[in-house]
Amino acid sequence: MSTTLSPLVSLATSMHAQPGVYAVLLGSGVSTAAGIPTGWGVVRELVRRIAAADGGDSSAVDTAWGDPEAWWAENAEGKLGYSTLLEQLAPTAAARQGLLADFFEPDEDEREEGLKQPTKAHESLAKLVKNGLVGVIITTNFDRLMERALEAQGVTPQVIARPEAVNGMAPLVHSPATIIKLHGDYKDLGSRNTPDELNSYPAEWNALLSQVFDEYGLIVSGWSADWDTALVSALERTPNRRYPLYWDARSSKGDNAQRLLAARSGTIVPASSADEFFSELAGDIDALDRLSAPPLSAALALARLKRYLADPVRRIDLHDLVMRQVDAVVEHIAASPINSDGPLQWQDLQDTYEGYFSSIEQLAPLLEAGVWHDPEGAHDQLWVDVLQRLVDAGTAVPSQGWNDALYPARLLPAFAALAICGMTAMRRDREGLLIRLATEVEGRPRPGEEHVFPAAHLLHYLRLTSDDWVNALPRWEGTRWTYPASHMFVTDLWRYFKETYPAFDDYRAAYHGFEYRLGLVQEQLTPNIFLRAISGEYVGERAWGFDGVPLVEATFRRQIDRSRSQPWSHFLGGTDQLNDVVERHREVISRYKRW
Repeated sequence: MSTTLSPLVSLATSMHAQPGVYAVLLGSGVSTAAGIPTGWGVVRELVRRIAAADGGDSSAVDTAWGDPEAWWAENAEGKLGYSTLLEQLAPTAAARQGLLADFFEPDEDEREEGLKQPTKAHESLAKLVKNGLVGVIITTNFDRLMERALEAQGVTPQVIARPEAVNGMAPLVHSPATIIKLHGDYKDLGSRNTPDELNSYPAEWNALLSQVFDEYGLIVSGWSADWDTALVSALERTPNRRYPLYWDARSSKGDNAQRLLAARSGTIVPASSADEFFSELAGDIDALDRLSAPPLSAALALARLKRYLADPVRRIDLHDLVMRQVDAVVEHIAASPINSDGPLQWQDLQDTYEGYFSSIEQLAPLLEAGVWHDPEGAHDQLWVDVLQRLVDAGTAVPSQGWNDALYPARLLPAFAALAICGMTAMRRDREGLLIRLATEVEGRPRPGEEHVFPAAHLLHYLRLTSDDWVNALPRWEGTRWTYPASHMFVTDLWRYFKETYPAFDDYRAAYHGFEYRLGLVQEQLTPNIFLRAISGEYVGERAWGFDGVPLVEATFRRQIDRSRSQPWSHFLGGTDQLNDVVERHREVISRYKRW
């Protein structure tokens, strides 16, 4: 079964592979969408105003609007044209500016409505120019919307609005952006718009157009080819030798357009508007950029993340940056074995654990920096989405049988992400994020499991591994730990925090605080889930004060007392209930003492 590629996909692929080989031709359809009149539209309106000011009745005014050339021939001298009108109505530059501002510059109301400002088409095209995909823009429009869109992207274009300027222009290949305004600028008396003016071009325009149409591919939008006879002739004269022609469907329906498409073997691109055309084109090229971009170094990725965090406009870039690293972890999870040939060897299990911990090393600094540099929690949903993605990858239904030790190990990256985000949130006094991660992210621990568990229980030590398995790992050289799973995690997760906690004792104290909080969440959810709070080294030897209170509880209470927010009070049932809950929790974890 064959599949026909979308013309837009073909164009995006071609532009991405050969940046800079396409020029763009913009017609009035691109600017009228912004509420900007055509040059001829300005002429009609000015003639209508003259007819009204000249004392004409409504019939005369209607005639001036419907057939301005006939009205002008009967009531005025000279040939009707843009320059003729402006010379008579506004002979000075200042007068012209005042006369034309109403047509081309937005007033306060229009600015609020987004009129007479660069459209999505202008903005998307400006991004293509900035990224080197397009270098030449030909336009029949008088306005300066394209220039404004480029300047907003930090690009200063070379603007050629008069044919005599062609001889002094920089070569097209040497200019980052060239705008060729064939019909002039709206403030320029040399602007062209009448049928006679559009019937032929000066030699300079014809030479420049021949060069562009011969050396570049062409993307046409908003131009019908119905009135611009000279421009149609320039296209017909140029042989189709190098790159293809693409034309949007909305403006390519006329006879002239169809003839040009046939002569140059052009392609019609389905699009309901210029906004849709260029927005989708820019989006497709962005997707190709992401696909072909080499992996970022950890330092560069971290630098970009910090820039994106501070810019509300870059939310999508931030999401894509982080999720690219998440995707790499997901790929590692999918490629890791979940079964073994014969009895599982402890070295194989150790290698599997180490592979999962290593797989998150590029993502870990992004998570830590992301949570730390987002003190108001504007991006908390992103960190929830990251954990959910890792949980989904770790609980994906396998297509084959699985080993009871290898299958749950697929959730180790998710646990590491929970610990990184949770511990950073604790340090940043944003413990509500830890609670969100532990309760909102959900998954099924085993294929076919009926119940969906929150992350706090899904990532419980007893679900990820077993004390016997951990103690059997060759890395310990026969040493057996009192709390094996807790010891392994506190040891292996330090790699992600060595810059934050250079001293292991400081890091270990922070990790014990995370274990305590995770246990609080687990215990609160226990009535519906069957697993109690995790045990661990945080309740082991030397972890209790002389007053019988665990050190982590005392630290937790101090932090709660000085916290700006009260997420734990809310989660545990209110300030009045917090003390009772903490004391009951102390009774639970006191049973885990093993010395």
